[in-house]
Amino acid sequence: MELADSCRRVAIEAVTDVEPPALYELIESTLESASMLPGALTLESAGAVAPSETAVRNGDEPDDGIVTHAAGVQLIYEGLRLTRSLAHEEPWSDGDETDVDGDMEILAADILVARGFYLLARTDAADKAVRTVQAFGREQTHRLDERDDGPAATAHDATLERDVLELAVLAGAAAVDERPSPSLLERADEIAAAVGTSFPPAEPSTTGSESCVSERSLEESTTDRATSVTDS
Repeated sequence: MELADSCRRVAIEAVTDVEPPALYELIESTLESASMLPGALTLESAGAVAPSETAVRNGDEPDDGIVTHAAGVQLIYEGLRLTRSLAHEEPWSDGDETDVDGDMEILAADILVARGFYLLARTDAADKAVRTVQAFGREQTHRLDERDDGPAATAHDATLERDVLELAVLAGAAAVDERPSPSLLERADEIAAAVGTSFPPAEPSTTGSESCVSERSLEESTTDRATSVTDS
């Protein structure tokens, strides 16, 4: 099983008890179609800084604890990304049926973030997860206050991807009881600048689109053996 698929599986398992079924199906479909770049970067970061004798460093499938960290990052990102989309589109203004859809989506967003927090609770990445959500709220408030859809709005939006990739690096390192190097954090910022406000879609991951971004993030920032988690 590909490592990115492992991250997706654990993320979906974290929400299997969600009810009603329609809400669970919405969350599941969101995760099924999501880019796994945040989770993939978490796994690669663990591999980049882990002691040489650990499985993740040697390219084997990581243990459940590491994948759980990756799933937590992924869930938080998907919840905040969905919240941002809802804030921009304002579906509640388009009629009763859209109101129901919007209500379901905001519930889904809340659950995704909450479950992500749960998976990262009592880890060294927990504080960064809190700061990521707080920064997201501030940036979206500034965006709304400025009422500008130009470059300033894009800059406010893009802080989410930047902060989530930094969270991914920190969570990956924390999963193996290590700290990320400054160069690794710098590469996360470079990836964020390259992707803007959207990560590569999930489908191309097996053909290289998602893999290329993820590979560059680590292989150019370290001299060791980070293995791409999205390679087939």
